[in-house]
Formats: sequence, C-alpha cells, structure tokens
Amino acid sequence: MPRKRLLRQLFLSYVSVIVVCVLASSWFASKALEESYVAGAGERLQIAARMVADQASSGFTGEPGEIEQLASRVGRSMGVRLTLIRPDGTVLSDTREDAARMENHAQRPEVASALAGQEDRIARFSTTLGERMLYVAVPARQGNQVVGVVRAASSMAEIEQQFGQSRNSIIGTALVVALAGGAISWWLAQRIARPIQEISEGARRFAQGELQGKLSVPETDELALLAESLNQLAGQLEERGHAIGRKGHEQEAVLASMAEGVLAVDSDERVISLNRAAADLIGGKQTDMRGRSLQEVVRNADLRRFASRALVSSEQIEDDVVLHGDRERILHVRGTALRDVTGRGIGAVIVLGDVTEFHLLERVRSDFVANVSHELKTPIASIKGFVETLLDGALEHRDDAVRFLGIVAGQADRLNSIIEDLLSLSKIERSEEAADLPLEATVIKQVLEAAINDCQPKAAQRRIEVCLTCDERIQATVNSPLLEQAIVNLLDNAIKYSDPGSAVWIVAQQSRSEVTIAVSDHGCGVEQEHLPRLFERFYRVDKARSRKLGGTGLGLSIVKHIVQAHRGRITVASAYGEGSTFTIHLPVVAA
Repeated sequence: MPRKRLLRQLFLSYVSVIVVCVLASSWFASKALEESYVAGAGERLQIAARMVADQASSGFTGEPGEIEQLASRVGRSMGVRLTLIRPDGTVLSDTREDAARMENHAQRPEVASALAGQEDRIARFSTTLGERMLYVAVPARQGNQVVGVVRAASSMAEIEQQFGQSRNSIIGTALVVALAGGAISWWLAQRIARPIQEISEGARRFAQGELQGKLSVPETDELALLAESLNQLAGQLEERGHAIGRKGHEQEAVLASMAEGVLAVDSDERVISLNRAAADLIGGKQTDMRGRSLQEVVRNADLRRFASRALVSSEQIEDDVVLHGDRERILHVRGTALRDVTGRGIGAVIVLGDVTEFHLLERVRSDFVANVSHELKTPIASIKGFVETLLDGALEHRDDAVRFLGIVAGQADRLNSIIEDLLSLSKIERSEEAADLPLEATVIKQVLEAAINDCQPKAAQRRIEVCLTCDERIQATVNSPLLEQAIVNLLDNAIKYSDPGSAVWIVAQQSRSEVTIAVSDHGCGVEQEHLPRLFERFYRVDKARSRKLGGTGLGLSIVKHIVQAHRGRITVASAYGEGSTFTIHLPVVAA
C-alpha cells in the first residue's frame, strides 16, 4: 500500500471535515428553501383554485361560459393554469389546453381526492404537457354535494427557476466558506507537520549513514524526547557502523568472488543476504531482494520448497531445481540450517550452482551414444541377416545371391559413410577447438560453383535446377574445401527434399560485417518444433524418409561445425510444406 505524507493526511482530514459540513449545511439549506418555494407555490395555487371554486359551483351544472371566464381571469392574474372538471372526470374547461381534446381526469390522483371531498396537492409528470407539474385540486360544492373540481397547476421548472437564484447564493457562500476553511487547514497542517517532517528527514539521513548532523529539538515535549533519542542513537550507530562496515566489506568481497550463488534467509524466509551470482541465477537485482520475503523474489516453487526444507533440516540437503524462463536452467542446490548458540533455528544458507551445461552435455553424450548405436546397428543387422540367408542355402540360387550381396554391399557402404562422416566431424571439431584451421582470402563464387558441379548429376537426375546469385567481387577468409563441403551438404539436402522439376537457389551477399550464403528450396519444409534440434548429430525429422534417401544424419551437424570453425554461425527459416532456407553467416576479417 503506498505511503502518504503526514502534511497531506492532516490537510485532507481537515478539508474533508469542512467539505462534509459545508455540503451537508448547503444541502439542508437548499432542501429547506426548495420546500419553502414549493409550499409557497402550492398556497398560491390553492388560493387561485379556491377563488374559482367558491364562485363557480353553479357553473358545473348550468351554462359553463361564466365559470370559464372567471377561471381565465384568475389564471391570467395569478399566472397559473386552471382546469375545471365535472364529477364524471370530463374536462369542462382548461386555461391552456383545448378541453375537448383532453382525456378523462377522473383517475388523476389529485382529482380523485377532490371528488372525494378533500383538497389535495401533488407533484407529478403531466402527460398532457409533457413536463413535471405541481397540482392543487379543490372540490366545488353546492351544499354538501361535490359538483366539480377546480385544479390549479404550475410548472415545477418555473418553481425551480425561481428557487435557482437563491440556491446559487447558497452555493457561492458555501464555496467561499470551504476555500477559507481550506486555507486555514493548510496553515494548521503545516504547523503540526513541520517539526515531524524535520525529525523524519533527520532519521532518514541517519538511516543513510549521515550520522554527523544532529537534529534540532522542537518545543513540543513528546517530539523533543524523540529528537534527543534519535541523536543518541546516531552517535551509537556511528561507532558500531565502522566496525560492522569493515566486516561487511570483507564478507561482500568473498561472496562476490564466488562463481556459485549464495543465498541466506532468516527463519521467516526473508532474504538476509545474497551475492551477485545468486541474484543473476534467480533473476533480479541484488539490492532489491535484500529484506524481502522469499515468496516475493523467487518465483520458482521448487526452490521455495527447498528453502523451507533447509530451514527445518538437521543436516545438509541437496537437490536439483529446474528454473523455467527465457532459457531453461538446472541448478544444483545445497542447503544448511543456521542455528544460534542455544540450537534454535535462525535461518538457512543455500548455495546455488548452475549445472545446465553439464546436464546438456550429458544428454548430448547419451543421445549421441544411443544414436550411433542405432545407426550402426541397422546396417549391421541387415548385413548379418542376409549373410545368414546366404549361408542357409541362398548361394545355390544365383539371382537371389547376387541381389542379397548387392544389399550387403549397400549396407557396407552406408556403414562406411557413417564412419567417414564421424571422422570428418571429429577432425573439424579438433580444428574448431584449437583454432588452427588454415584460412585464406577466397572468391566465394568459385567455391559455390564447385559445390554446384559436385551436386549437378543428382540435380539433373531429379530434374532440379540449381540457380546461383553471387557477385564475383564477394570475398571471405575461409577454408575453401571445408566451406565447399558445407555447401555441398546443404545443396544435397535441398535436392533430396525438393519436388522433381523445382528449383534450388544459392544467394550470396556481403555487408560491412559479414558474408551470407543462403541455400533455399521449395520442398517439404520443417515444422517449427524440430528447428532447435535440427543440427544435432543423427537428429532426423522424418527418420524413414531420411534413411531411404541415403542420409547418415550427420550432414547438418558437419555444416554447423564447419561454420563455427570459421567463427561464423548458421540459421534456418522453414515453413512446413513451403520449403526451407539455410543461411551461413561468415565474418568479414582481414586475410
């Protein structure tokens, strides 16, 4: 919840009281004045109606001309509308409307009361005039018999208009009173809050380590005692701060130099201390985390549960925690409870180690062993099966024997291709690690044309056109045979996975910082879920189709390591069913 200044709270409190009082007084005064105006208007209507009713009782039963003239004169003189109504509700006359066109008024509430012998006053909406009106209905009698009703009416809008000027005066007076009260409130709030603000500012300086300046002692007894206590506290803090500061700097230096993250929490799971490595692993600012609850600064529920276990454990505990975010990371965490001299738990220390790369390498190694075993097992099993078939008597049938031996030879070639690719990949990796790959300035177009020539027979067989776009002036510092091998691998894939009769494009471009070589096809494409693992060894999107087309599963991995050996990178963009584009990015460096 945001904090508020005392001056503002005092001022708003005073102003709120003043505003409430002024509004309440103004409202009650306005309501009383409005009721007075309505009552006055009602009395005026009552007088007009009675004047007509007292003199026109015979007009309701005889000729209406005289009573209509009387009502017209009274209505004009008093500025009201008068309506004469017979006992059956029929409108005999109206000073503002055509009586013949007016509907029966027997059901009007004020008319019904007057017909029952009682005068009535009511404010309601008039369907005839389409506005809110004030009505007064008076019965006209002959003896004790009601022979008609005289109803006087006045527009509520007219009454409101008459009352408006007085109401505006009330509002103006209320505003003046409110403004004057606000000014007085501001002065009082400042006078009360100023010494408290000075003490607060001094305490803030003490908290920030500025302990030299002393607080002035105000006249108020309670505030004077507070200021003197803070001055004494500042002196003590200054003495102890120097000693604690030296120890703190030593501890910070040790923690900052550690590659592992160190996080200390108290028994309430609030962060006591942490080094920069821990803040980076958790994902936040080191200064923002201190003193806050672990629930606030750590989003990972597994890590929070581990901290809770460490607080109550009598021995050191260890576990692996996975942090999810932009990049998934695996932490190996060790926790130990902290105890005071009495053995009571006061917190825990948690050491965080990032073992993501180790787990990744372990997974890659495991996958590589499994994939190599699988890739070698398939041709070996095939060779063994056909050899056993031949030994079981198939040699006696020459045609079958020749066909089986051809399959055995093909599988042997496949084994040889896998082994050659593995050896080539190993050699490239050694050159990459040692950074001793021989490089020289080379015209890129020559390398690309050589790669196209190598792949031309396979392209011609599938009726695929290989198109090249490359300026002859584009040069890069590369190892020509290896770069050619990378382009051949990309071209070979593009030709294999393109539809017959389509085209494959090679486009080379140069900017200030890099040379890019893009190989594009319009084949089957790759689904987005496979793109992150596309360059792993033996990773296949469509295993059955890849083996059928003769791939070893190492081509793209070889391309990646060749590019990395050139201190470059390779990217891929693909849409399933539309095609793929593999782009090699080579840095522009001096030969």
